[in-house]
Amino acid sequence: MNVASESAFHVDDLPVGPLGDGTSVLLTGDDREALEAIFYRLVSAEEGEHSLILSTDESGVAVQRSLDSTKRGAKDRSSVLTCAGSSAGQNVTTVDDAGDLTTLGMELSMLVSGPEVAEKRMRSGIFLTSTLCGEADDTRSVYRFLNSNFLTELRRNEAIGVAAIDTSADVGGDADSIVTGMETSFTGRIHVESTGAGSATLEISGLGDDRTVDVEL
Repeated sequence: MNVASESAFHVDDLPVGPLGDGTSVLLTGDDREALEAIFYRLVSAEEGEHSLILSTDESGVAVQRSLDSTKRGAKDRSSVLTCAGSSAGQNVTTVDDAGDLTTLGMELSMLVSGPEVAEKRMRSGIFLTSTLCGEADDTRSVYRFLNSNFLTELRRNEAIGVAAIDTSADVGGDADSIVTGMETSFTGRIHVESTGAGSATLEISGLGDDRTVDVEL
């Protein structure tokens, strides 16, 4: 796959990309705040794009606030599927149970085919995939959800996707083994290591040249 094409997705303030259609990124780290900062830089939509976010831990309003603080106007170019909080906010859909992957998959597919997303280039993200692992009865069902729903939608559309895993969370098994199992399904991986207040080191693999870089958060 050529990850640097004319229709590529650009990422501001990060030494990543441009990312080509269908690119998928497994984002890992054990510092939630640092992980979240990098996640929103990757998924916040520019003009002519749309963000589709599956949030396991934050309300739709909170997610849209984070999008907008990362890129001005991004909340108005977003749809949120959330397992937390109410459906308050524009283009916010709620699902009661983060472990109900069948319903999450159906709702995600409906949002992708909806008018807000269908005619635009899409940045899709899951924050946090580790919560899905912890809530699901069997981690293998999360693998199936990612491959049958999340990653499949990226390949069918002009889209990129980011799945974030907090490796310090309870994931229902060994976090390193789960990351290793998932990594093979993604184009590349970015591992975030916090190095202090407002800074982090990114270990980037599978997205052009493998490298380690320091960034400000």
